[in-house]
Amino acid sequence: MAPEVRTVVNLKPYREALALPGLRSLLLVSVLARVPLTATGVTLTFYVVLDLGRGYGAAGLVGAASTVGAAVGAPLLGRLIDRRGLRPVLVLTTVAEALFWSAAPTLPYPVLLPTAFFAGLLALPIFSMVRQSIAALVPVEKRRPAYALDSMAVELSFMVGPALAVALATAVTPRLTLWAVGAGIVASGICFWLLDPPIRAADEPAGPPRPVHRREWLTPRLLAVLAVSLAATLVLGGTDVAVVAVLRSGGEVGWTGAVLAAWAVASLAGGFAYGAVRRSFSPLALMAALSLTTIPVGLGGSHWWLLCLALIPAGALCAPTIASTSDAVSRLAPPSVRGLAMGLHGSAVTVGIALGAPLAGAVIDASAPAWGFVVTGAIGALVALAVLPIELRHRRTPVDARPWTPTWPSPPADPRPA
Repeated sequence: MAPEVRTVVNLKPYREALALPGLRSLLLVSVLARVPLTATGVTLTFYVVLDLGRGYGAAGLVGAASTVGAAVGAPLLGRLIDRRGLRPVLVLTTVAEALFWSAAPTLPYPVLLPTAFFAGLLALPIFSMVRQSIAALVPVEKRRPAYALDSMAVELSFMVGPALAVALATAVTPRLTLWAVGAGIVASGICFWLLDPPIRAADEPAGPPRPVHRREWLTPRLLAVLAVSLAATLVLGGTDVAVVAVLRSGGEVGWTGAVLAAWAVASLAGGFAYGAVRRSFSPLALMAALSLTTIPVGLGGSHWWLLCLALIPAGALCAPTIASTSDAVSRLAPPSVRGLAMGLHGSAVTVGIALGAPLAGAVIDASAPAWGFVVTGAIGALVALAVLPIELRHRRTPVDARPWTPTWPSPPADPRPA
């Protein structure tokens, strides 16, 4: 008889998570819904530059206005979900999206700029909403693989959405692409309205939220997770710009797509491994590792294949870091304010990306492309050092004295014998 072959990768956590009622359909709809959302930035850029005849700086201002609006609106919409439920917020944001994307291709630039801010303010809150629903659908001990799947779904959406937008904008016109992206976003809102995923678990109170004072849940631990989330996406946003700059300086800018694809594949692999392993890591440890492995990426030089290899360690930490911060927020926030907490997490992620790209660009303009990796990675490492005392203090705190959850977000002890 042939010897028993043991599976190298433990798929049991994924099988158990996906067997939970409602999670599989939530993740499937979220992948499709996020594709048009990830295409908005490049679509607006093409429209402002090609159809309106403005420069890339003007296009960047439109993107910045939308980003600022989204950062401000995410916690407000999250709080509205906590108070009024999911469907009213979906109606509000879907109608707002329909109005903006139907009118945007006809607006002159001076009107488009402020309108983009309000569109961001009332943007469909798919990212934070899905993470809130995962916390409602999945027990605490199974959330790590569930959030790993969500993080991988986000990565897939970012791989597909912008590429489709570029292909459509170049094949037809940016104006028609705006309408197509808008139609996709409105369809996403309708799909989620029909799906109506839960925002509270079955054992959590479903009525009006019990008043919870901000000091009870907006603790130093939660603020530390938000700082880690911001720093992680700052590193990712800076890496994105630095990759393009390094390849351009070496005359290999044509390989940009291949390098970014390799980075994304490494992130998918890392996210898959994070959800499958038995042991978990704190968001702080993952973000620190992401930052430290980003600093030497520029040493790969301008050769695209060396840059691909140099990006693998940092890339493998992207999805796990974002997944771990989502998991941590879901554990630290009480159910009555989970929407607000997830909105704050979404704002931290958005602000980090918005800061990372221009910061790396300014550093590269003042020095050399490789310094884009160094500076953004160093900032992430400094944030990790600043947050470290909070985690050390948390580890010394007795379990019964910790608010809301006993971990940050460590899973139950390994049941295997030592």
